[in-house]
Amino acid sequence: MAILKIARMGHSVLVDPAASIEDPTAERIQRLIGHMKETMADAQGIGLAAPQVYQSIRLIMFLDAADREDAVDREPVVLINPEIEHFNDDVEYGIEGCLSIPGLQGLVPRHAHIGYRGVSPDGRLIEREAKGLHARVVQHEVDHLDGVLYTMRMTDLTKLAFDSEMKHVIERTQAEARMAEANQEGFDEQSG
Repeated sequence: MAILKIARMGHSVLVDPAASIEDPTAERIQRLIGHMKETMADAQGIGLAAPQVYQSIRLIMFLDAADREDAVDREPVVLINPEIEHFNDDVEYGIEGCLSIPGLQGLVPRHAHIGYRGVSPDGRLIEREAKGLHARVVQHEVDHLDGVLYTMRMTDLTKLAFDSEMKHVIERTQAEARMAEANQEGFDEQSG
């Protein structure tokens, strides 16, 4: 196996839609999956999409875990030609980073509860539901197949920061939420 170079934001492979894979069991696909697993592990990522390694095809992998610590030593789930279904309009904000945007993190809205399906490397259909980090990672990786980076999903670019500064963004966001809650309580008391 080999560790592949990761495409960075600005390269056209990250903004062009990826092509469907006709034969998930093809030798070149199996070889790419092995290289991607090694690359993701080396980069200490929890997900990777084929466009991130300069392959514009609909292939993703991710660690199915409740949190980053839970993801340690897990075998990645590999999905070929994945599709997502949103079960409702509930959205959660969470911090995301990306191997293609090293050194930065942002606060990104994602659907809270999804269903996804795709084909395994041996050609079997995989269908699952996901919430929390699991749902966030799947949506992030599928976005790569559609030419969307997490920064394009952000609603407030003041919530984009270098890794080392993200704690300040979190503190500021929590303070804003507390202030909004206090203002709402004051409004409720005045109008009640």
